Amino acid sequence: MTRYLLRRVGFALFLVVAVSSASLVLARLAPGDFVSESFGTQASQATIARQRAQFGLDKPIAGQYRDWLAAAVRLDFGYSMQYGRPVRELIPERAANTAILAITALFFATLIGLPLGVVTGSRRGGALPGAIRGVSIVLLSMPPLLTSLFLVFVAARTGWLPISGMRSATVPEEGALIDLLRHLVVPAAAIALPVAATIERLQAQAMAEAINQPFILATLARGVPRSRIVWRGALKAALRPIAAIYGLIIGTLLSGSFAVEVITAWPGLGSLMLQALRTRDVYLVAGCAGAGALFLAGGTLVSDLALAWVDPRASETRAEHA
Repeated sequence: MTRYLLRRVGFALFLVVAVSSASLVLARLAPGDFVSESFGTQASQATIARQRAQFGLDKPIAGQYRDWLAAAVRLDFGYSMQYGRPVRELIPERAANTAILAITALFFATLIGLPLGVVTGSRRGGALPGAIRGVSIVLLSMPPLLTSLFLVFVAARTGWLPISGMRSATVPEEGALIDLLRHLVVPAAAIALPVAATIERLQAQAMAEAINQPFILATLARGVPRSRIVWRGALKAALRPIAAIYGLIIGTLLSGSFAVEVITAWPGLGSLMLQALRTRDVYLVAGCAGAGALFLAGGTLVSDLALAWVDPRASETRAEHA
């Protein structure tokens, strides 16, 4: 198992390097650069040449990538041209904001999706399971962008919740936590609702299959209450599909939060990445892409650990292959 975990950590490092390197090269290959986007045609050629030399944009792509990679080994990911700060200082700040949003959305998606999946999967008919299935299908057909636009519209019309940002400028320090929670509702709900629908559909299918397993039918024949069987034995047996894709769900949360952060002006990695792409801040683009890859690799590892907890045979199989 230790060898397997070391291999996964090594793969995570490779994924981060590969994604950030590809992002840097692709951003550099695109027409124009930060200097041309910032100065346009107003600055003289001498000024533009001097600024490009200052940022290293006058070097060939291979030379610029070689210098960046040599510095990245020392955890120096370059300076953001837009913010004038090291990328390794900007990324943790924004990644923490994205993590707050993603963890909150994941918590509520799991809290809502799992029980509803148990209900729909353990009951063959009825109005409640049918209504839950219908709502889940509707939410699955709506991308996070459309969900966030709808929730922002509702919040703006009702005035119940803030529609943008992470904090209010006029709120005193003692009320900062409550203000943060109020700002979290709209973006977290926009991400959590489609994910909750995904979990509900997967859990419902897994629960329907688990209830028909021989050991569940034998337990029912012994007179054990059905609710106890459903919420204990059958639920644990049906958790394996959810545990297996939990890492992908975390990756989906990150990719889905990109659009949501832009719509709700949440100061996370998504909005930072968009600003970097707009201004052609190549080092910041590479840093954001690498952070996203790290999120995905970490989510995959969490998925493997969750699957090993639900089904120990899975961990033994992975350890043997390692």
